[in-house]
Amino acid sequence: MIALVRTIDGVFEVDLDEEVVLGLVDAEVVPEPVDVGLPRVVGAARCGSTVIAVLDRRPPLAISNDAGRTWREAGGGLPAGFAVAIADDDPDYVVYAARNRLYLSEDGGRFWRSLAPELPAIEALAVS
Repeated sequence: MIALVRTIDGVFEVDLDEEVVLGLVDAEVVPEPVDVGLPRVVGAARCGSTVIAVLDRRPPLAISNDAGRTWREAGGGLPAGFAVAIADDDPDYVVYAARNRLYLSEDGGRFWRSLAPELPAIEALAVS
């Protein structure tokens, strides 16, 4: 899986499986706006009925598996975040962006692991 990560220095392509930065690319990363109806939203992503919102609070994530009707808190051990992306073909595959590091969940946001690469200040991301 590949992530496009918009930073203050440009857009980096990151191989999430190998945990390596492939380099700068000429691409745009503009997340689709998602209206979640929650306070203090920093960013959000949607894939089918799964919606994940990054919030300006602890824990930093709210996750809904029923299109926003009900929410659960997640990410208690994660630092403050700036963006989130969900794979188009797998709503359990989620990438979360803190200030300069990516975190990966392969189980819909229950468990997270930090990825090795450190990047310049992250502004947005997308997964393909």
